Amino acid sequence: MSIGESMQQQAEEFRNRYNAVRDQIGRVIVGHDEVVHGVLTCLFVGGHCLLEGVPGLGKTLLVRTLSETLDLDFNRIQFTPDLMPADILGTNMVMEGTDGRRVFEFQKGPIFTQICLADEINRATPKTQSALLETMQEGTVTVGGQRFILDKPFFVMATQNPIEQEGTYPLPEAQLDRFFFKLVVGYSGREELNTIIERTTKGVVIEPEKVMDGIEIIKWQKLIREVILADHVQDYIVRLVMATHPQGPFALPVTNQYLRWGSSPRGAQTVALAAKVRALLEGRYNVSFEDIRRVFLPAMRHRVVLNFDAQAEGMESDEPLLEILEKLPEKSDEAPVAAVVAE
Repeated sequence: MSIGESMQQQAEEFRNRYNAVRDQIGRVIVGHDEVVHGVLTCLFVGGHCLLEGVPGLGKTLLVRTLSETLDLDFNRIQFTPDLMPADILGTNMVMEGTDGRRVFEFQKGPIFTQICLADEINRATPKTQSALLETMQEGTVTVGGQRFILDKPFFVMATQNPIEQEGTYPLPEAQLDRFFFKLVVGYSGREELNTIIERTTKGVVIEPEKVMDGIEIIKWQKLIREVILADHVQDYIVRLVMATHPQGPFALPVTNQYLRWGSSPRGAQTVALAAKVRALLEGRYNVSFEDIRRVFLPAMRHRVVLNFDAQAEGMESDEPLLEILEKLPEKSDEAPVAAVVAE
């Protein structure tokens, strides 16, 4: 078997296993195909996911269903204003030993798992939110000078509600940057709502089957990183990210007009990895420009900061990003679309 045939076979196997997980989720979750794909992309690249949507759209159910399809430990943390960091990480407690002497023993918190659902994460105080920073970046927990390594794979799947802002604490940019994707969960359509009613009001309980374990997930994470990213395609990612930097060398007029801060290098890493997943799902072992365009918004929407003008106009971060995606040329020797039109 040639190298090309081997790569093609691996891509096909990945697609089949990916669809096996997706099919199990589809037994419970109706619609939201792009959101489900985004969550699975985070899973297979080892990234964390932030789900945003109004109450009742199935965000929590989606994460719980994902955990039921995987042979991984799962914990849910309901974030509230009175939640403390020790409630997440754990704490040292006085315990009585076999010899009758009292000693400090560390009691692990719910973060010691493999899939952690941080439900309504924006309801906790910044001090509690920051307790997740180390775990999300390094997969470790440090308490009282002791450092604990979490089991791999490890994922934080967080949800937040964009309305009812009273009593909430917006996530700081440093924490947002640690989420691989920010996925916006929208309303269901007419057919989807009919299906939801059919499934949930007739007493039929549908339970997904476990179809994948942690060892296999790590195997696919390694394969994804081997997908070819050509230099000219990688340069497109770099220019897209730099186009979000106001007053930068690749900044477009929309950037300077509406963005206060642009993306960090994590944005470029995210786009590259997510595009590799798209390539494999399309049966290719190399990333295309179209792969990059498909993953750009969920990878970048939480990594740019709008300025006052954008906020005054009620603009969402997707709007300037879409214009950047539309006007920045794929090849570096081409002029931006706006310049071509002007000529």
